[in-house]
Amino acid sequence: MEQNNNTVPTWYKDENEQRLAEQIIGLEKSALDKFFKGDMSGYRDLWSKQSFTYFDAVVTQRVEEFASMESFLDRLEGNLHAEECRFVSPRVQFGQDMAILTYQLFAHTNFNDIEYNCIEVFQKEASGKWHVVHSTWSFIRPMDKDFSRMKVRV
Repeated sequence: MEQNNNTVPTWYKDENEQRLAEQIIGLEKSALDKFFKGDMSGYRDLWSKQSFTYFDAVVTQRVEEFASMESFLDRLEGNLHAEECRFVSPRVQFGQDMAILTYQLFAHTNFNDIEYNCIEVFQKEASGKWHVVHSTWSFIRPMDKDFSRMKVRV
């Protein structure tokens, strides 16, 4: 990670922006920690109820609102578990009351092995809280994936 003399990564304009980035990364990590223990409440709380879209590597069309994700989360509730999870190279980029978190996620779950490039677009909503308004999970190098070993799907 490239840093200046103040140990603030050069892509953050100051320590306040770095602290906000750490807060946003913490929100995502908290949701993931719950997710991989079968608890979907982290993403139920993090994903915006006001404005939300979602792309996933196994979904052919964009999901247009949070309500459409409820059945997905319901199916996973209590069923998804990971022995190991690695949250790699997080970076937050800022705009006006918006932030884009990108990272790579590696996990061995009871359903399949996950290797994703993740993009979470956060927006500061009227409540003053940060919520994800768009989420994209795409396979890392999908042309290298062997899906013949995929375990039972939810």
